[in-house]
Amino acid sequence: MLQTDRILLRAPEPSDLDFLYGLENDTALWPVSLSVTPFSREALRQYLEHATLDIYAVRQVRLMVCQTADDKVVGTVDLFDFEPLHQRAGVGIALASAYRQQGYGQETLQLLEQYATQVLQLHQLYCSVAQDNTSSLRLFKGAGFQEIGVRKDWLRVPTGWQDVVELQKLLPVSLNKPLGGS
Repeated sequence: MLQTDRILLRAPEPSDLDFLYGLENDTALWPVSLSVTPFSREALRQYLEHATLDIYAVRQVRLMVCQTADDKVVGTVDLFDFEPLHQRAGVGIALASAYRQQGYGQETLQLLEQYATQVLQLHQLYCSVAQDNTSSLRLFKGAGFQEIGVRKDWLRVPTGWQDVVELQKLLPVSLNKPLGGS
């Protein structure tokens, strides 16, 4: 199981609709998610119907980040651009604002890395982070991701253009630990 004493990662459920509706329509997250329009509840309901499709078929997976004690959803984590031949995938993480800066992101990335290594047998994970998103940069660098470059003027923002930092983590052949292990 994808869990620690504090969090678990699980497939999205229909009951997650309200949480996803709030998260996907949080305009503060739009610049990093590349969203430019609100999501309807119906669009998200349809997404949830298909969210458990095989990662090898759809090349992505989203997992809900929940508190182990009560299954309260605190965020989401995604693997996208999954490339089995080259054994890599992109990572995206979004936590509800009330749960940021409390270690949930770090634990989530640790579990995701174990899943990526032990189940998907990936060689590397990567992410793109807006240069002014210091919290996310600190999170990924703290999880062992290394900065490999900067895309200049990559994101258009209301004040002009913003650079994006590219980060990558080469994964060990085996973590030699059971999922969720310390």
